[in-house]
Amino acid sequence: MCATKLGSRPGYLWSVLSLKCSRCRKGNMFKIKNSYNLKGFMKMNDRCPVCDQPMEIEIGFYYGTGYVSYALAFVFSIMTFILWWVSIGFSLSDDDNRLSWWIGFNIFSLIMLQPYLMRLSRSLWLSFFVGYNAGWALEKPEQPERIVPGQMNNW
Repeated sequence: MCATKLGSRPGYLWSVLSLKCSRCRKGNMFKIKNSYNLKGFMKMNDRCPVCDQPMEIEIGFYYGTGYVSYALAFVFSIMTFILWWVSIGFSLSDDDNRLSWWIGFNIFSLIMLQPYLMRLSRSLWLSFFVGYNAGWALEKPEQPERIVPGQMNNW
C-alpha cells in the first residue's frame, strides 16, 4: 500500500525526476506532460500552478542548463559503457566490433533520451536556485527582480 501522510515532504529525487516545481514539489513545470510531444515539449508554465512560484527567475535563466544536460549525457554514457563492459565485454581485436556496437547503441539512446534530458536539466537547474519551502501554502513566493522596461537602455 502506497499512501502518503498529509503534510509529508515529497522527496527531492522524485520531484526532480518527475519534473515538478522545486518549491512545493507538487506542481508541474511543463504545460505538456509528454516529453516526446516534440511540438511543445519545452513549453513551461510561467508560474507553478500549485504554489505560484515563477519558473523563470530572470531573463536567460535557463542558459546554464546546457552544462547540466551535457553532464547528464556524459554520466549516462559512462553508465552504459560500464554496463556494456560488464555484461558483454570489449575487445580491441580487428574481428571484434563490440566497441562499435556500444558507440551506436549509446548514440541511439542519447538521441532517444534527449527530450527528457533537456527537461530534466531544467528541473535540476531550477532546484539549484529554488529550494523546498515547507510553508509554501501559507507564504507567497519571492518575486524575482525584473528589469524595468522604462529604465532599459538608460546607461
